[in-house]
Amino acid sequence: MKEKFIELLKSTNREGMEKLIEFIETKTDFFKAPASTRFHGNFEGGLLEHSMKVYEILSDKVRYVKLNSNIEINSSEDSLIIIGLLHDICKVNYYKTDYRNAKNEFGEWEKVPYYTVDDTIPYGHGEKSVMMLTEYIKLTSEEKYCIRWHMGFSEPKELYGSLGLALKKYPLALLTNEADLEATYFYNI
Repeated sequence: MKEKFIELLKSTNREGMEKLIEFIETKTDFFKAPASTRFHGNFEGGLLEHSMKVYEILSDKVRYVKLNSNIEINSSEDSLIIIGLLHDICKVNYYKTDYRNAKNEFGEWEKVPYYTVDDTIPYGHGEKSVMMLTEYIKLTSEEKYCIRWHMGFSEPKELYGSLGLALKKYPLALLTNEADLEATYFYNI
């Protein structure tokens, strides 16, 4: 899966992509990180698996979902790759393994690993991903909006007005949110 992820990113030919891939490979835990502590993909490699599934679902949605005739999505394949695969780049070097006591199947206490958060760059979620990516590659406006707002209405209610405007401006942002939710709740990754 790692090879396919890298192959897809390289296929974009986006300036700076090689440096971004190098960063991901050498300075992050992207390929081993979980996607969350307990909600979905909370296993080693969960972030990679989640990102690949979001890209797959997003690509299918853009290709096959019938949209209202006055809504057009003319996004490039490069944009779908970047949005789908990198929307959660903010989760690199974010989770740590800790241990707690829990009873095993025999009723005996033992130390078991679990994931905890160690947020060394407290800059939010979607906006943190945009910030991190723009250190390496130039994003289109649509890519920025899709990545920034991929959490949809799980954002604080005080942001719903801005979210609504963003979804109207870039309908692909809604499809990105849907793809993220489907990967999370339908596939548990």
